[in-house]
Amino acid sequence: MSQKLILVTGCSGGGKTTLINALSAMGYLTIAEPGRRIVAEQLNGDGAALPWVNLRAFALCAVDMARKDLQQLSSSDQPVFFDRGLIDAAVALQFAGGDPYYQTLGHNKHYAQSVFLAPPWPEIFHQDDERKHDFSAAEEEYYRIKDALEELEYDICLLPKISIEQRIVFVLRSLERNN
Repeated sequence: MSQKLILVTGCSGGGKTTLINALSAMGYLTIAEPGRRIVAEQLNGDGAALPWVNLRAFALCAVDMARKDLQQLSSSDQPVFFDRGLIDAAVALQFAGGDPYYQTLGHNKHYAQSVFLAPPWPEIFHQDDERKHDFSAAEEEYYRIKDALEELEYDICLLPKISIEQRIVFVLRSLERNN
């Protein structure tokens, strides 16, 4: 596990991607959410692994993509911010009837000990062509991820519901304290 591999996860529509995009604009290395990348690919292809068509196939693709992302960046000497990742994919796979996430993940921690978790935030949640589920499904997903992080003994750093500028300061200060 590298303390440089920083996971930002949590509720769909909780502001994760906005935070990741802002960090990227500041020059930080960021990795886009596997799920959004898969949906974009599937919308341009046959659509067989779209989450609303076949959640298990989607989750298997997400696990594979997240593993590749980690392999490519595991030796990075600079911080890398992940918009979701392997834990999210493993939790989705288990929810879809696949292996328990412990079996999918193995025994190693893949990210820094502190994980940033975006809570449900109904005021900013919205559906779009790539996010078809409603807010209650997003909340359920959040609690599955939160429970998994706790079981995997990650330190959860709950992202406050504040402006993007304030969230960036919060994240960077939190990382300074943890180093």
